[in-house]
Amino acid sequence: MQIFTIGYTQKSAQQFFELIKANQIDVLIDVRLYNSTQLAGFSKSRDLQYFLKEICGCSYVWAKQFAPTAKLLDDYKNGRIDWPTYEKIYCDNLRGLDFFAQYHGKRVCLLCAEHTPQQCHRKLLAEALANKVVHL
Repeated sequence: MQIFTIGYTQKSAQQFFELIKANQIDVLIDVRLYNSTQLAGFSKSRDLQYFLKEICGCSYVWAKQFAPTAKLLDDYKNGRIDWPTYEKIYCDNLRGLDFFAQYHGKRVCLLCAEHTPQQCHRKLLAEALANKVVHL
């Protein structure tokens, strides 16, 4: 199985939607804790859902259950835990991966805010799901 990931910060709307379209993504699964943040003008869930459908012919799903908890995120961002600790806690608490079975045969992309996947939970989730991960 192959899965894609993308972060939207440091990308223009044009770059973001061209990557989704060029990679023929069928379903974008938003794994952010908060999907109405205004970090990028196009990233609010209602707007994103509309743009994905109209520009890319792509569906949008918010799967908050795969986001880190607010406490875990806060502890990492505020330096109370390091990345290896964050990674262990996130992976140890990862449940419900059968959710993705409904998208078998689809080109799925996991969305988070982080520009790069190196220290983002979307990378951890993608690696738990697929044997081939492509970061856009």
